[in-house]
Amino acid sequence: MPTSLNHGLISLFYDAASIRRWNDQVNPMDFTELDKQAHKMIIAYVLAKFADEAQAASVNWLRLLEGGIFEMLHRIVLTDVKPPVFHRMMSEKGRELNQWVVGRLEPHTAVVHVGFHDRLCQHFFDSTYALPEKRILKAAHFLATQWEFNILYQLCPFINGIEAIRQEIENQIEDHYDLLGVQKISLKRKTAGFVDLCGQLRFQKRWSQSPRIPPTSVLGHMLLVAALTYLSLREARVSDHRIVNGFLAALFHDLPEVLTRDITSPIKAAVEGLDDIIKEYERRQMEDRLLPLLPQNWHDEIRYYTENEFDNRARVDGKTVRVATFEELGANYDRPANKPVDGEIIRCCDHLAAFIEASLSIRHGITSKHLAEGAERLFMMYRTRKVGPIDFASVFAAFAPENLT
Repeated sequence: MPTSLNHGLISLFYDAASIRRWNDQVNPMDFTELDKQAHKMIIAYVLAKFADEAQAASVNWLRLLEGGIFEMLHRIVLTDVKPPVFHRMMSEKGRELNQWVVGRLEPHTAVVHVGFHDRLCQHFFDSTYALPEKRILKAAHFLATQWEFNILYQLCPFINGIEAIRQEIENQIEDHYDLLGVQKISLKRKTAGFVDLCGQLRFQKRWSQSPRIPPTSVLGHMLLVAALTYLSLREARVSDHRIVNGFLAALFHDLPEVLTRDITSPIKAAVEGLDDIIKEYERRQMEDRLLPLLPQNWHDEIRYYTENEFDNRARVDGKTVRVATFEELGANYDRPANKPVDGEIIRCCDHLAAFIEASLSIRHGITSKHLAEGAERLFMMYRTRKVGPIDFASVFAAFAPENLT
């Protein structure tokens, strides 16, 4: 049966972890398309928040988040085309190239529920569709590119042609300077500090105790969990505001790790009460170091997305209410004012992302005790698991290594 959580589409997301960026430049690390897209979406969140403050309800958040997914898929299909070549191709043969990309994506996107493929086509072919959201995404794209480039530039400012690259990036950012968020980030003060901290999650590798192909960072993992959460909620056919909250909560679910580094689940479970101590330390670090980098009136939302991140929850009279089940969340709290978040589904998608990370490496022939044990543990946890209408058992089975099937 066709499903939003189809193997082909999910595999495409993971292809982004293997696409290297700046591979024609001297660079101190592997920059990947997955990390770039994740950083872009966090920056897009910042730009959209400022835009909404400047003019209430000026951003359609669902179009923004879906646009990020559409553009990520577009870049994956075209792989790492050098920017000047890409822009020349798009300026002269953009419609034909987009048609080719959409044709390649259609077998995977057409089965995602509630018109996903139709909106993907609108995004690329309708010049009047989602104009404010496209502009925010474009600005976020160049700001994320500039963040990467600044690292390269410090290493080799003498390389032929590098000044032209710097000038082109700065010109593109200047073209979006009317956006308040771009102005704030360009000041290189508090808001830029938040963007920098989030960018540092590129350096924290998942499964750090084990060799793995393709390697993924905590930052890339956050976007993968957000994309899987989006597909899961589409499969469940929930409301648009529930999808937006789920995506954003998933995108930020590991944000405290920029302050604590990744602490694996077995360690958290090793001693009773240890997980509570870690959570309290994360909360204090967030309050002292991260939240002060953002406007005061954003703090409550970031806390809401990052604290008790795997609980189903809603907001009632300014307070967070924990909700037992997927069904109860939909029946009693499915209103925009309640900001319903499907924490249980985010947890399942977090585990699914970890399982796919391990399984892909095992299938590539790179394994270890940690990967094998982790994959088996997660597979056994989900061999019969459903949440509402979402059959996670079948998705895990589709990605399982041969020894587990």
